[in-house]
Parts: sequence; structure tokens; C-alpha cells
Amino acid sequence: MSDTPDEAGLLAAELLARRWLPRKHPRVRRALIDADLWQVLQDRLAQVGLRLVDNIHADHISVALVRGAEGVVFGEAGMDANNNIDLPRDAISLLVVLWSLIVLPKRERQSARASVEGEQQEEMFNKEKPMPSAAAVSPVVSYKSLLADFGTQLGKKMRLDGNLRRLEAHGFIVRRGDDIAEGPLLDLLLDYDALAPRILDGALGDVLARASTREAQAEVATPAEPPAEPLAESMPAPQQDPEEDA
Repeated sequence: MSDTPDEAGLLAAELLARRWLPRKHPRVRRALIDADLWQVLQDRLAQVGLRLVDNIHADHISVALVRGAEGVVFGEAGMDANNNIDLPRDAISLLVVLWSLIVLPKRERQSARASVEGEQQEEMFNKEKPMPSAAAVSPVVSYKSLLADFGTQLGKKMRLDGNLRRLEAHGFIVRRGDDIAEGPLLDLLLDYDALAPRILDGALGDVLARASTREAQAEVATPAEPPAEPLAESMPAPQQDPEEDA
């Protein structure tokens, strides 16, 4: 018997070792166009309590536990937690804010087949254009703006910096100097169908809508100077750890 795994086994092993793989990876590309290979990969992962995580709006694929295995693996304490990677409460709040600022507008641009600048195509067969990749239309968030708008609610600079490092280590975001961009797992491990309605219909949706209106008005009045008003005035502050700065 050969010690070399088959194609599905190699792809499963690489997913487990690397945690995520780009859709342009040679083995992933083959699996995406080969229905039989894709099914074998799913079956192989299911044998050890895992499932593929993939959607057309993301540029990567990953793996996660099947629902039936969560209780056995994490126990009652894990099932009662809001996450299973030991993110503190304010880091979860930061993750939701960044997801709202990056994934929601990205998905809107992808659905509209729009460019990163938000320009709509005027051609006759606009709807027939292929959906742009996440890398092509995913917006970036300025660290300075994030700190100014949400710093007070998310634990101030020291706590915010620590939580950004946590999110980057887990693959949710990528830091590029002052810019915070979408990481491989941001649009994979957060359930869009469950989270988007809560954001858009909740308090954070109101904050983002008001911020968008203020920015549009400010651009008309003074196009050279973007508004500097905080965007999170109505957001409740999360509980803070005793050791963090007052």
C-alpha cells in the first residue's frame, strides 16, 4: 500500500495543516471543477467530524466542525461560549464591526458587479458580467478612523491593538500599514445569512447608515475634508478586563 495519499487526501491534509487555502490553489481549482473530487473530499472530512466551508463571495476555502461534533468536542462550556477560539468579548465586538465595514459593502459590490470605487457599469449586459473577486472589491478600513470612531467602545488604543493582533493571528483580517483588510476567514467563518439581518436591522445598522449619510453630505459640502465625527456614539461599550487602561 502506498504511503502517498490520493488527491482528496492531500487536499484534506493541506487544509488541516494550513487552516485555509486560496481558491486559486491548483488542488482547490481541480476540486471546484471536479464534482466527484469535491464530494470525496467532503466525505473524507466528514469521517473525522469536519466539513468544508466555502462560498462564492470569498477567495479562500476552509474547514470547520460539523454541528453534530461541536458538543462532543467542546463540551457544555464550549457550547455556551460565544466563540471557541478564546476571543474576549470586546474582540468579538471588534470582529463584528470590521465584518460590517468590510463584508457588507463587499457583498453589495459583488452583487452589483461594481468596481472597487463603487462605479456601476453602464453596458447593456451588465448583469452577465462575472462576479468580481473579494480581493478586487473588498474595502479597507483605516486604523486611525477605526480608533477615532470606535476606540472608546472597544477598549481604547491598547486594548484595540491587542484585539487586532488576535484577529489577524486567527486569519480574520490582514494588516497593511494603516489599513485593515479582509482576511481569509472573515467571510467564511461568520454566517452571513444569520448576521447580516441582525446588523442591518439593529443598532449597528443605524449607526452605519447615519455615518454613510453624514459622509455623503460632507463630501458635497467640503469634498476635500472627510467628516471626523465618531461613528459609534450609540453603540454600547463592552465589558472591559480589570487590567486594561481606564
